[in-house]
This record gives sequence, structure tokens and C-alpha cells, in this order.
Amino acid sequence: MTVAARVLRLLGERGDTLAVAESLTGGLVAAELTSVPGASRSFRGSVTAYATPLKHEVLGVDGALLAERGAVDPEVARQMATGVRRALDTDWGISTTGVAGPEPQDGQPVGTVWIAVAGPSGVEKVTALRLNGERADIRRESVRRVLELLAGELGGNARAQDTEHNGGKGCLQP
Repeated sequence: MTVAARVLRLLGERGDTLAVAESLTGGLVAAELTSVPGASRSFRGSVTAYATPLKHEVLGVDGALLAERGAVDPEVARQMATGVRRALDTDWGISTTGVAGPEPQDGQPVGTVWIAVAGPSGVEKVTALRLNGERADIRRESVRRVLELLAGELGGNARAQDTEHNGGKGCLQP
């Protein structure tokens, strides 16, 4: 079973709904979820806020925070997850923000990624990823890790911790 299928099964068992806010993954998280038959029972939708101003305008991320720290920041990831949860009226929100390359962004090196989960009862979790590899590898690994982070919060026993991804050849603990 894929991690997306596991997440959707866990959400369905709880009767919960999910929304996604994506930046560097550009819709890949939503695509992974919607590839699972029956996803519409739990997955409400997504916001791809690729441009920094959209993070503020659509998701409600603090404009001063974005101006001061840029979009690649743990607090931005947290606010994106809570913002999409609020905007799409769901039980859970997840987010991805980071640098897939080929160039650094906001003073952050390629492979710096923040993922976040926001849920009911004040659940909020932000995790740093330090990923290596090509742009496609970084984006794909970000998708997998944000879904695993959510699965862990839903009780799916997924590992959700900092990782270093080495060019698609497996994950190594830093």
C-alpha cells in the first residue's frame, strides 16, 4: 500500500478530511493523493501557492514573516498548513515549502525543505528535510515525507524525522 493510500485509509477510518498547501512540490502531493481510487471521500482539495505573495494572499501567511525570512522557513510551513486547513474547512492541513533547485532561494541552499501538518485539537508539527539529488528527486521525496508525517500523526506508524536523501539512492540519517 502506498503512503497516499495509507493516509486516505486512516483519514477515512476517522471520518476526517484533508487539504494540501504546496509550494516546491507544485501540486505533486495532490496528484499523489488523487491517484488513489476513492480519494474524494477524504481529500477536499489543494492550493499551489508557488509564488510567495500567494502564501500571504490565499493562505494567510504573515506578510511580515515572508518579508523578513522568505518562504523557506518553518513558521511559513506551519502557517501554510493551518491556512489551507482553514481556507478549505478541513480537519487536517499539510504543507510543503523549500528549495528544489537548481539555485538557492531566500539564502537557503538547494534541498532545504520544510513540511508541516496541522490538525484538530491543536495538532501542529513542522519537520525539516535536508535533501540531496536532482530537482525531481527533491520534489518526489518531499511528497513522500509530508504524507509520512501526516500518517504518523494519524497513527499510521510512519517515520517522520529529519532525513538526508542521497540522489534517489536511499535515505540516510544525518
